Amino acid sequence: MLTSFLTYIKVEKGYSAHTVRSYGDDVLQFFTFCGIDPEKGNVKAITHRHVRQWLSSIISSGFTPRSANRKLSSLRSFFRFLMRQGVTKNNPVARILPPRSAKHLPSFVGEKEMTSLLEIERYTDDFTGVRNHLILLLFYSTGIRLSELIGLTIDRIDFSSATLKVKGKGNKERIIPMHPELGNVIKEYLIIREDVLLNKIDKTLFITEKGKPTYPKLIYRIVKQNLSQVTTLEQKSPHVLRHTFATHLLNHGAELNALKDLLGHANLSATQIYTHSSFEKLKKVYKQAHPRA
Repeated sequence: MLTSFLTYIKVEKGYSAHTVRSYGDDVLQFFTFCGIDPEKGNVKAITHRHVRQWLSSIISSGFTPRSANRKLSSLRSFFRFLMRQGVTKNNPVARILPPRSAKHLPSFVGEKEMTSLLEIERYTDDFTGVRNHLILLLFYSTGIRLSELIGLTIDRIDFSSATLKVKGKGNKERIIPMHPELGNVIKEYLIIREDVLLNKIDKTLFITEKGKPTYPKLIYRIVKQNLSQVTTLEQKSPHVLRHTFATHLLNHGAELNALKDLLGHANLSATQIYTHSSFEKLKKVYKQAHPRA
C-alpha cells in the first residue's frame, strides 16, 4: 500500500519528488519500528499506542518537535489514504497530540547586505557568473521556492507583460511581477545559455555548465557560497532569500494579503509569521531612537 500511496501523492496531489521521498521515508521508519511491512503487513493492527511509542522514540533520539510533527503529518496522510481505499476504518494518528514546537522567527538578510550581494561586479561575465547572479536575483526579486526555481521553464517567462508564471505546491500556478532589472538579466542569461546548449532544445531555464538541468544541491551551494560573503547568518539557504523577499516587502509597506499571493501560501496564517520579523525591527528602531525607550 505504501507504493500506491506514494504514487497517489505524486500524481494526484502533485507533490515534488523530494516531498514524496520524505513521506515514504517517514512512513517506512514508523512501520520498521513496529516490525510490520507496510506493503503486505496487517496495518489494521496499528493503534494510537504504536504511534505514541514511536513518537516518544524519535524525540528521545534527538528529533526536534518540528521534525516529529512532519513525520506525524506523513503518517496521518498515509492512514487517511488507507481509509479512503477501504483498507482500514481508523486513523491511529488522529488521537495523537503533536509535540509543541518553539516559534522561530524567519532569518533574513539585511537590505545593505542584499544590495552588496546583487552587485554585478561580484560576478564574472561568463555563463557561470551570469547564471549565479540571476539565481540570487530571482530568489530575492520573486520570493519563489527552490523547487519552483528549478522547475521554471523559458515558456513561463512573459517579457511583454513582465511576469513569471510559477508552478507551486500542488501544481497550483501563480503569476509574479518581474521588474525591469530582473528581465534584463534573464535576457542576458538566455543569450549566453545558448552557447552552452549548442543548439540542443531544452526549456528548463537554469542549466549546468554541461547543459543539464540544475539540481537542489547545486543551487544550495551557489546560494550558500555567495551569502557567506555578505552575512554572518547561521542559515544560508534559498529559503532565507524567500524570507528576505517577504520581510523587505512588509518593511516597505506591502499588504499582507498581497504578500500571501506572491508567496503562494494557501492561507494567511502562513504569511503572518513575517509580521513578527517586521515588528521586531520596529521595536529595535524604537529602542534606538526614543529618548525614553
